[in-house]
Amino acid sequence: MKLVVAIIKPFKLDEVRQALTEIGVHGMTVTEVKGYGRQRGHTEIYRGAEYIVNFLPKLRIEIAVDANLAEAAVGVITKSARTGQIGDGKIFVTPIDHALRIRTGETDSDAL
Repeated sequence: MKLVVAIIKPFKLDEVRQALTEIGVHGMTVTEVKGYGRQRGHTEIYRGAEYIVNFLPKLRIEIAVDANLAEAAVGVITKSARTGQIGDGKIFVTPIDHALRIRTGETDSDAL
């Protein structure tokens, strides 16, 4: 089992969710986050005053998938979240040692 964590631009969420559903991913956790990478924020003008936005709004998507589905999930997230502009995001894949569905007691892949 793998945990796939993707940091994406907020307006790409529907495309990513739909693409993941099409390959069989049935659940995800989405968190609103702020951060910066290479773009290091940007400058905006508000009521005539210029100010620097250091942390940009992003979404953090977390999905737990069977190991054989992880590469496909990374591929569809990459394809559907890409705009070609700086700040498209990152994807991290880590192993999951154990999973448990609280309601039924199912474990590992059955719990997903």
